[in-house]
Amino acid sequence: MAAENLQELFVEELKDMYDAEKQLTKALPKMAKATDNPELKAAFEEHLAITRMQVGRLEDVFKSLGMAARGKTCEGMKGLIEEGQGMVEEMDQGSTLDAALISAAQKVEHYEIASYGTLATFAEVLGHEDAKNLLGQTLEEEKEADQKLTIIASQINPEAEDEDQEEAEEGEGSMAAAGSRAGRSSSGSRGRANSRRRR
Repeated sequence: MAAENLQELFVEELKDMYDAEKQLTKALPKMAKATDNPELKAAFEEHLAITRMQVGRLEDVFKSLGMAARGKTCEGMKGLIEEGQGMVEEMDQGSTLDAALISAAQKVEHYEIASYGTLATFAEVLGHEDAKNLLGQTLEEEKEADQKLTIIASQINPEAEDEDQEEAEEGEGSMAAAGSRAGRSSSGSRGRANSRRRR
């Protein structure tokens, strides 16, 4: 149903975020399981607990409006989660995967920051003071989560770069060894051919 006024748009966006947070409660445990980094794993597990509280807070927002909490499929969150899961399935464990997980998580946080910022503004304009305060609390939590991920990324990204360099060096070493073996094999073949010609 298309919203015909700001109040209806506000409610539709609330339903969208209610579903988004529920999707996230299913995705975060998978993200925590995918990393071996203790700090990143703890950050995902901590945010899972916060996300569950945020679901309850949205239910309080609906209650303050005299409505039952109900969601509608949030296609934006669905796409972000699918993108993150795709990276987990395609990459080996290590710092590069951790960097990819942080990237996926921060995309989610930025989506939520934009959404909750808009919802809090709508609530203020519409005079829903309780809703505005509840949504503002969640907005601050999303900003804190994003900052925490940035700090963890500042440690993981250089590790991922070192990991890439080590793999490149190992690859070059393997190519050099293969080239050396090929050279010896070729030299041996020429030697045997020359020997046959001399006979």
